[in-house]
Amino acid sequence: HVEIGPGTVVDSHAVIEGPTKIGKNNHIYSFASIGGDPQDITYQDGQESNLVIGDDNLIREFCTINRGTEKENSLTRIGSNNMLMSYVHIAHDCIIGDNNVMSNATSLAGHVNMGSNIVLAGYVLVHQFCRIGDYSFAGMGAALNQDLPPNLLATGSFAKTHGLNREGLRRNNFDQKKINCLHKAYKLIFRSSNNPTNTK
Repeated sequence: HVEIGPGTVVDSHAVIEGPTKIGKNNHIYSFASIGGDPQDITYQDGQESNLVIGDDNLIREFCTINRGTEKENSLTRIGSNNMLMSYVHIAHDCIIGDNNVMSNATSLAGHVNMGSNIVLAGYVLVHQFCRIGDYSFAGMGAALNQDLPPNLLATGSFAKTHGLNREGLRRNNFDQKKINCLHKAYKLIFRSSNNPTNTK
């Protein structure tokens, strides 16, 4: 129950279990474990459980990607053009967009929804059911126990936002006018004393 598209390379000692569909021109390196059973105590053999991976992804050594559970469409989905460095873990029912970089030993718990053009530095941990917005950045060792909105930079354990991910926005061709507008919105929403949810 495994489908692998044209041009995809699977190196020696990688393990792929199904049901799993993998697109074209991916590179799966040695000792990766793709499409394993969900690490969920409620999962039972015979339940519907799938993994879908897009095109042009790099999946480095010792990465683990688990299939989905019936709790959430029975699907884990990885988009296209992502770089998953060594020891990255993506748990059951995660949805990952496109053009993301997940550095070494980054781990996503179950049901994480991650957008596109995101960088997660080494050893970032993401709590289950969190959402990570487009163009955001989490610094090395950050522990995300709540959503990270789009365009923002977060560090620490537990992580806090520290303004815009300016470098990431520039690399993705945001002009200075757009960046300035986003900065004003960030200050209004996250730093303004007029927002009663903000605390020092």
